[in-house]
Amino acid sequence: MNVLGYAQKIGQALMVPVAVLPAAAVLMGIGYWLDPDGWGANSQLAAFLIKSGGAIIDNMGLLFAVGVAFGLSKDKHGSAALSGLVGYYVVTTLLSPGSVAQLQHIDVSEVPAAFGKINNQFIGILIGVISAELYNRFYQVELPKALSFFSGKRLVPIVVSFIMMLLSFVLLYIWPYIFGGLVSFGESIKDLGAVGAGLYGFFNRLLIPVGLHHALNSVFWFDVAGINDIPNFLGGAKSLAEGTATVGVTGMYQAGFFPVMMFGLPGAALAIYLSAKPSQRTKVASIMLAGAFASFFTGITEPLEFSFMFVAPVLYFIHAVLTGISVFIAATMHWIAGFGFSAGLVDMVLSSRNPLAVEWYMLIVQGLVFFVIYYAVFRFAIKAFNLKTLGRTEEAEETTAAQPAASQSREERAVKFIDALGGADNFKNIDACITRLRLSLVDQHKINEEQLKSLGAKGIVKIGNDGLQVVLGPEAELVAEAMKQKVK
Repeated sequence: MNVLGYAQKIGQALMVPVAVLPAAAVLMGIGYWLDPDGWGANSQLAAFLIKSGGAIIDNMGLLFAVGVAFGLSKDKHGSAALSGLVGYYVVTTLLSPGSVAQLQHIDVSEVPAAFGKINNQFIGILIGVISAELYNRFYQVELPKALSFFSGKRLVPIVVSFIMMLLSFVLLYIWPYIFGGLVSFGESIKDLGAVGAGLYGFFNRLLIPVGLHHALNSVFWFDVAGINDIPNFLGGAKSLAEGTATVGVTGMYQAGFFPVMMFGLPGAALAIYLSAKPSQRTKVASIMLAGAFASFFTGITEPLEFSFMFVAPVLYFIHAVLTGISVFIAATMHWIAGFGFSAGLVDMVLSSRNPLAVEWYMLIVQGLVFFVIYYAVFRFAIKAFNLKTLGRTEEAEETTAAQPAASQSREERAVKFIDALGGADNFKNIDACITRLRLSLVDQHKINEEQLKSLGAKGIVKIGNDGLQVVLGPEAELVAEAMKQKVK
């Protein structure tokens, strides 16, 4: 597998631990709603909810180690997750300040500050990747009969333990330099202030076509480079008390997405609909309306983005630029809201009582302006450059608009997807994230793109020689599971 393909797999695996963040957001959001002034001090129920959400946020490094190990494993077996857990505990125990002081025969006060931050998401991702690779290498190994109990999956945690001891030895000497580099990177971004936030927003959108935006997000949203924007925001009063959050600053890498996802993209959808040929507007309306509602309420944008990403790349570049501008404006004006899942209405409401939410309602005002901007710019560009967005091609060619029959069962659709992807023998691996089938194929040339579009695929992305992503929307994981059952 090429580097890009492997990076894409890591980006996909990162979604496993990230998927638990909505739970933290809901728990802490409700807690702040119940006790907006005391943040748990005046309400036992609020304290219970906030602490429960904090249990997730405060252990993201561990969740990344377990989730990435599980997500990258070939068969998604619990033993892979266990291996990630074992690896994480070995490394973080051996490299705790107390252990480092003992190993290096120095006083705890002399231990580099880097080891006080060993329980972070970067270490979690590193351990998760190594644990997954060890699992994929050893989970089918058979030992001599006398040791047969430890064969296969039981062997992996043992191997991981020894490898993590070696990793700890290496990190003992290089981790302070890695940590220093990550902190410097984070500080350089922070020093750019709103400009840095805007650049992040731009590249966040630009990387979506290849599915690498999750890897970029981990740098800004978690404690990879010292930014840790989402956990610090969700921590609310706790983050303020600990000095890890700043009112008007924490959340700047999240806030500017709300105007785009809730208002900007629906404006783009309206422009695409009104630019369609009258004879095709009914079909286009169903796609645009569904995509706009998903984007507004939940922040799931890929169904809309993939409707114009490849047929009109200039529109997608404009979208990326406008996203960067939106994030820049929100950061500049200190209009702050945060999310646990994505920048939709649900997360905005839940975060509104967070003590770190600053003039969050102004994001709605900004969003209304961006609705107009997106509509005007998209409508002008479509007409000026004669872009072939949905509904502007000949009806005979308009296969993208075809929708799967509601009467079809998931199993029936899985069979059709398998056929469109070259048959059961053409699969190396079947997986999915929130909105995409993520596949490894024997031969990419065997796929039938028109048939995939007729089944409801909103976009198709080829990664290297064998990687393929099929954008379906929220049903992707369910379809992937049904396909796995059929391909066995």
